[in-house]
Amino acid sequence: MRLIGLDHLVLRVRDPKAMERFYVDILGCTVENRQDAVGLTQLRAGAQLIDLVDVTGRLGLMGGAAPGVEGRNLDHFCLRVEGLDASEVRAYLEARGVAVGAEGLRYGSTGEAVSIYLADPEGNGLELRG
Repeated sequence: MRLIGLDHLVLRVRDPKAMERFYVDILGCTVENRQDAVGLTQLRAGAQLIDLVDVTGRLGLMGGAAPGVEGRNLDHFCLRVEGLDASEVRAYLEARGVAVGAEGLRYGSTGEAVSIYLADPEGNGLELRG
């Protein structure tokens, strides 16, 4: 067995429509697949998928309580951005009402690169990395 990378990430969400708008309209993902019968929307993020699972849907109910202030189901995840210009990305996000956090040089799967921290509408940590 040889791992070659991430295939998808699953987020259990309270407001699927708001989350879809954020990932599609602001970050540029596209809707790849919908399975409304089970409460799943799959978004394309480059070569990977971000799955949004409605906590009130059939799949979401299997996971227990929704993520909230008292606990999360992940710290953050990182999306690689081709040609990341931190000041341009910061301005773009802030113009759309997204609070942008710390920016800096960090180590990741491809070595050192500039990245920016932010959160999606439900508070899931997100890192955009060049």
